[in-house]
Amino acid sequence: MPAPRPSVRPGPASRRRAPRIVAALAGILVTALAVTGCSLPGASGTGGSDDGGGVDTTPLSRLDVAAHPRDLTGPSTARLARNAVDPVAKDPEPTLPATVTDAQGTKVTVTDTSRILALDLYGSTSRIVYDLGLGDRVVGRDVSSAFDGIKDKPLVTQNGHDLNAEAILELAPTVIITDTSLGPWDVVLQMRDAGIPVVVVDSERNLDNVGTLVHEVADALGVPAQGDALAQRTAKEIKTKKAEIAQVVPKDVADRPRIVFLYVRGQAGIYYLFGQGSGADSLIDSIGGVDVATKIGWKGMKPVNDEGLVKAAPDVILMMTDGLESVGGVDGLLEKLPAVAQTPAGKHRRIVDMDDTEILSFGPETANVLDALTRAVYAPGDTK
Repeated sequence: MPAPRPSVRPGPASRRRAPRIVAALAGILVTALAVTGCSLPGASGTGGSDDGGGVDTTPLSRLDVAAHPRDLTGPSTARLARNAVDPVAKDPEPTLPATVTDAQGTKVTVTDTSRILALDLYGSTSRIVYDLGLGDRVVGRDVSSAFDGIKDKPLVTQNGHDLNAEAILELAPTVIITDTSLGPWDVVLQMRDAGIPVVVVDSERNLDNVGTLVHEVADALGVPAQGDALAQRTAKEIKTKKAEIAQVVPKDVADRPRIVFLYVRGQAGIYYLFGQGSGADSLIDSIGGVDVATKIGWKGMKPVNDEGLVKAAPDVILMMTDGLESVGGVDGLLEKLPAVAQTPAGKHRRIVDMDDTEILSFGPETANVLDALTRAVYAPGDTK
C-alpha cells in the first residue's frame, strides 16, 4: 500500500506565498517581452540533452572534484546527462470521472482525458503528464515544454508566455491543467466558460513540493496510482542524488561556494536577483552551496542592487542560458553589469548557466538537474 500523501490542496500559507512569487516572475517576463518581442525563457525551444549528448556520466563520487571550489575560475554549462521521458506506466487507463478540489479551492470534475493540455511557466506539468504515461494524449504545449516527445506539438502560448485562447480552442482539449504563472487569466476563465474542465495546481516550485505537484496532476487525470509511483520514484531519486552530492560538498561550510541566481534579459535591460522563496534558494541549498541572497535577506525576485550584490560577494553566479546569451556571454555580462565584475564570481568568471526550460522546472527530472549543476559547480572540467 502506498504511503499516505498530503492533500492536493495546498495550505493557506502556500496559496498566499506562491502567487506573489509567480506574479513577480510573470511581471519580469512581461516587461522583457514587451521590450524585446522575444519568447523567453525557453525561446530556443531546444530543451536539454536527451541521450547524454557527450556529457560525462561518471558517478559524482568518482569525479575529479575541486578541493577548493571557491577558488575555481572560468565559466561552465550544466547539461543534463539524460532528459528522456521515462513513464511509470504505459498508457494507463484513467479512472473517471475524477473530482478534485484544486489549488484555488475550486471543485472540478474531469470526465474525459483524451485530449490534455498541461501548461505553466516552467514546463513542469507537461513533463509530469508524460512521466505518468499519458503523453500520447497531450495535444499542445507551452513554450517552456521542449523535451523530446512534446517539442513538435503546437504551441498555445504567444509572445512568450501569453495564453492564446484561439490556439487552445482549436486543439479542442478535454481537460486543462495549469497554474497562475501564465496569463491573461481571462483566457483561463474563457476556457471554463467554454465548458472545458480547468484544474489549477499549486504555482510554487521547490524541492519540497515536487511530489505534491505530481499528485495534483495525477489525481486530476484519474491516475492516482501512477501519481503515487511517480512521486515515490522522484523522491527516491532526489534523496539518492542529495546523498551523492553530500559526498562532494566540502564538510566545512566556510569552504562551500557562495552562490546567487541572476535572472537576465539583456535586450530589455532586466537584471533580477532571485532570493528566498523564489525556488532558486531551494536549488542552491540542495547542491550544497551557500545561498547568499537569502543570507543578506533578499526575498523573492527583485532588481539587482549593485551595492547589495557586491556586498553579497558570490563565488558563483547561476544563470539561464538564454539570459547569459542575451547580454553577449560572460564578457557582455561583466560589461553591462559592472557590479558583477566586482564580485569574486565576476573576477574569476565563475558563471554557471543551464537551459532555461530545465534549471527551475522542479519536476520528475529534478535529480538530474541537481546532478548537472553539481558537476558544473564542483567539477567543471567534466561538464563539457
